[in-house]
Amino acid sequence: MISEETNPIDLFNMWYAEALESEPNDANAVAVATSTPDGLPSLRMVLLKSVDDQGFVFYTNLGSRKAQQIQSNAHVAMCFHWKSLRRQVRIEGPVIPVSDEEADAYFDSRPRMSQIGAWASKQSTPLEGRFELEAKIAKYTAKFNIGKVARPEFWSGYRVVPETIEFWQDETFRLHDRLVYTRDIENWKTHRVYP
Repeated sequence: MISEETNPIDLFNMWYAEALESEPNDANAVAVATSTPDGLPSLRMVLLKSVDDQGFVFYTNLGSRKAQQIQSNAHVAMCFHWKSLRRQVRIEGPVIPVSDEEADAYFDSRPRMSQIGAWASKQSTPLEGRFELEAKIAKYTAKFNIGKVARPEFWSGYRVVPETIEFWQDETFRLHDRLVYTRDIENWKTHRVYP
């Protein structure tokens, strides 16, 4: 049975640490669901870059489809699935931008070619062919040949502020264990739900 922690972020961090040890790769991969202004769902995988009591952080091009959808509806859902542990965690809540300082610090920690790739990619827009992307990579490699690669203004991060977090553990005969945390102003309340 899933242990009930006072703070679901503590439980998430325990499960996440286990996933980092057991998953073959990308234990930080999370599905993020947004919606169009018309309410049509859109889903993709991103990489979690940090988590704390304020929320779950990922980074993206601010011109991307997901960023545009977040601008029109700032509520998202996330789902981690750790197959090796037979666990999943679902998170729902509003999204807020990270600070410029946070975005700068994370961008500075990225490999240089990933930084250049952020400059070269017009994420989610049509691409004539691979050569077009490679030419832009060459252009920005030359531009930033010496010195630091500055973070583009169109690249930053989002923090999903959890209002609901559900922990799911696979059990025999499909009698799964599900523990739901809901935020009540400053405190978390828990309840179990049927599998």
